[in-house]
Amino acid sequence: MNNLKPEKHTVLSVSTLHNTLFELTLERRDLHFQAGDCVALYTDQGKSRPYSIASGPSESHIRFLIRSIPGGEVSSRLFELDAGDTIELSPPFGWFRPAQEANHAPSVFFATGTGIAPFLSYLADQPEQRPLSILYGVSHEKDIAGFHLLNQVDQLQIAVSQEDTMHHRGRITDLLNQVPLDSSIHYYCCGREKMIDEITEWLNKKGVELNQIHREVFFHG
Repeated sequence: MNNLKPEKHTVLSVSTLHNTLFELTLERRDLHFQAGDCVALYTDQGKSRPYSIASGPSESHIRFLIRSIPGGEVSSRLFELDAGDTIELSPPFGWFRPAQEANHAPSVFFATGTGIAPFLSYLADQPEQRPLSILYGVSHEKDIAGFHLLNQVDQLQIAVSQEDTMHHRGRITDLLNQVPLDSSIHYYCCGREKMIDEITEWLNKKGVELNQIHREVFFHG
């Protein structure tokens, strides 16, 4: 992260999606970012956590997909914000940029939970460069975010782990045999560390080189 000072942005809305999963939408001001970038969000007590931007770089606002964790120093405070409040954001930073890293090579996305956020930003920004496949794992169907963007991908596989579903009941690692394998494909993993490690190991065993695998671990707090 660079050392520029945080700037204040006004909260436009805090929308609960399911239980403690919510979208935080802020005014854009003159913030410039790339799909996949993060910013640090600061509470009024000076605590901060990095969050991936879920909105596209051309949208007029900034949107985040956040899970409020009981006792979390940052997420629980963000959940309590109201429209009209102000919040400080760091300048954007990041290294998980599918459009830039793959240089228009074919891609496959893996995400669990709020790890779908950078991919939603990418899909909004690059509608003509859709991934070959997305594997997306959630606990409950109501946790699915951005379906209007995800549904544009030909091979969308959703796994729901905690309830019966029209999608796959289980984890996305159950579906790995459906993943296309080729030396030209880049693979992007974002979400829980256990999922990322398991998928990386599986891809390695299938002969995928490490420079084709891009990882970003999400932590809650």
